[in-house]
Amino acid sequence: MTSKRVRNNRVVALVAAAALGTGAWMLYDGSTETEHPPQPSAADSFAGIKVPFVSAPPTGRVWPYPNAPRQAGVRPLGDSVPVRVRIPAIKVDAPVTTLGLDAQGRLQVPDDSDRNLAGWYRDGPAPGTAGNAIIDGHVDTLKGPAVFYLLGSLHKGDTVEIDRRDRQAAVFTVDAIEVYAKDAFPSKRVYAPTRRPELRLITCGGGYSRASGYLGNVVLYAHLTATRRI
Repeated sequence: MTSKRVRNNRVVALVAAAALGTGAWMLYDGSTETEHPPQPSAADSFAGIKVPFVSAPPTGRVWPYPNAPRQAGVRPLGDSVPVRVRIPAIKVDAPVTTLGLDAQGRLQVPDDSDRNLAGWYRDGPAPGTAGNAIIDGHVDTLKGPAVFYLLGSLHKGDTVEIDRRDRQAAVFTVDAIEVYAKDAFPSKRVYAPTRRPELRLITCGGGYSRASGYLGNVVLYAHLTATRRI
C-alpha cells in the first residue's frame, strides 16, 4: 500500500500540474457588502528576491519527499491534522476544516456560513511536515468580512501558528505576501512541492468587479521556524 506521505505528495504534484493547464486554482468570490480588503504592499512581496521553490515533477511522477535533502531549519514534525490557525498580527484565531477538490479539480473552499473558518487541503502535506501545506479561507461572505479579510495587511516577519491534533503547534514566519491577477496566477510557484516545511495561505483579492467578483488572489508564503507543545 502506498504510504500516506507519498500518496499526499503525488496528489499535490498532479493537482499542481492540472492547475497549470487551467490557469490557476481560484477561490470563489465573496460579497460586495464590505469595504475592499487591504492588499499586500510592494515592500512585502518577493520583489528582487530569488524565490526558493522547487518545480513540480511531470504528471504521474512521485515527488521523493522522504529522500530529498532538506534546507537547514527547524526539524519537521510528523503527520497530524491541523485544527486551528492563529495569526496574532491581525487577531485571527479560527478553526480549520479539511478540504478536497471539486468535480472540476479545483480546490474546495470552507463553508461560507461560518465566516471564521479556514480550510486545509487534506491530500497535501500537513502544516509542519516537509512540504508545502495549503490553507485557504474566504476574504468575505454575504455576511461581511471573513477569516482572511486582513491577510493582505501582513508583513514579512509576521508569524502564523497552526495548532495540530497531536497537540503540537507549528509556527511559520512570513517570507512574502503577493497578489496575482486571475489570468496571471503562478500555479507552479504557489503549489509546487518544497523540501522544507512551508505554508501557503490563500484568499481572494486584487480588486473587485461587480460583474466578475474578485479579480485575483492574495497568497502568503511562510516557512517553519519553531514548534512547541500545546
